[in-house]
Amino acid sequence: MFITRLTTYCNQIMGAKESGLTLKKLLVMNHRAEDLRNLRPEIPSVRISPNTTDEERFQNLVLRPIIKFQNSLFLAAFRNYIAKHKNAFYLLTLERRLEYIENAIQKDIKFRNSLKGMIIGHFTLMEYENYIKNSSALNKRMMNMVINRLKDQVQLLEPEALIQQ
Repeated sequence: MFITRLTTYCNQIMGAKESGLTLKKLLVMNHRAEDLRNLRPEIPSVRISPNTTDEERFQNLVLRPIIKFQNSLFLAAFRNYIAKHKNAFYLLTLERRLEYIENAIQKDIKFRNSLKGMIIGHFTLMEYENYIKNSSALNKRMMNMVINRLKDQVQLLEPEALIQQ
């Protein structure tokens, strides 16, 4: 039923000759969005109320599941960051390690952009369009969530933790 209506619409707008290609593109994009959403873990604690702001809604329905899904990649990326900076992280006290995590993400623009890419690459087209409307505030939320996630798992950044995973 959906495909029939979509075919009719494409034929009306573009003519039968070009609509087949457009229809295929639309179906592929639809599958991509569906596949991306299916990859994300459910977070049962998420509560959305009528008072929830658009930013909070986006954070809870899009960012949190993607960040949870990408967790092991964030840990690997941060271990690589530590190694590229001569393993100085491992010489620090716990308090200093937490500061190191925060500084690395907030001050190293290349690293921060890499982390953002790991998240944005999992957006659907609609989510991306929503994101670009308020990217500055959402970037801040994204990076704070990643910082907190890494801080909460600082013990998994130990070299011995690599062996146990």
